[in-house]
Amino acid sequence: MVFAIISNSFKDGDYLPDDFILSADFGFGCAGGNKSPHLKWSGAPAGTKSFAVTCYDPDAPTGSGFWHWLVVNIPANVTELTEGAGSTGGKLPADALQTRTDFGTPGYGGPCPPQGDHPHRYLFTVFAVKTDKLEVKADTSAAVVGFNLYFHTLAKAEIMGLFKR
Repeated sequence: MVFAIISNSFKDGDYLPDDFILSADFGFGCAGGNKSPHLKWSGAPAGTKSFAVTCYDPDAPTGSGFWHWLVVNIPANVTELTEGAGSTGGKLPADALQTRTDFGTPGYGGPCPPQGDHPHRYLFTVFAVKTDKLEVKADTSAAVVGFNLYFHTLAKAEIMGLFKR
């Protein structure tokens, strides 16, 4: 079985609906619902002890992309995150930990590329992790989370959403 990810919120390669776009509260000029999308995965390889989920924009004009969401230590028996799970007041599985995004805080921060820029790609990736727990904290940077994932990932699956304004 192939490790794969799907979403009921959007199809791979489609534009993301407004519900999942950054809200006006963040001050970047977008006015979406800032809800994290539904994600479901299957086919994790043998030896998977936990999962991690990230959302990354490689097209951000930063020189290093932009991390919109990082969740680690999702128990191995969990194969789905409901719509809004990573948003304020959302329900993540027990023991799951959201870490700091490039907005400076943990939790989902939706897309909001610069006005008039080309469509940006938002890569939602699920990682099959070979350890129960990554030794990171809520204020750990995305780079350090990525470093830990690099050494503990068995497989990964990805779905891409687009957004332009």
